[in-house]
Amino acid sequence: MREFILATTEEVPGYRIVQTLGIVSGNAVRARGVGRDIAAGVRSVFGGEIKEYSELMNQAREKA
Repeated sequence: MREFILATTEEVPGYRIVQTLGIVSGNAVRARGVGRDIAAGVRSVFGGEIKEYSELMNQAREKA
């Protein structure tokens, strides 16, 4: 297993960067209310995007 340094800056003092692996991002989903959760549950039965959760995920990402 290779060891590597994970950094959120463009420079790491004392090291030479030889490879950038890419951007790392995370998401957080939060519930807004019972009504939206019920609607999302019904949509999940039929498949496809659950827009209520996608909206909340985007809001959480922007807030972070």
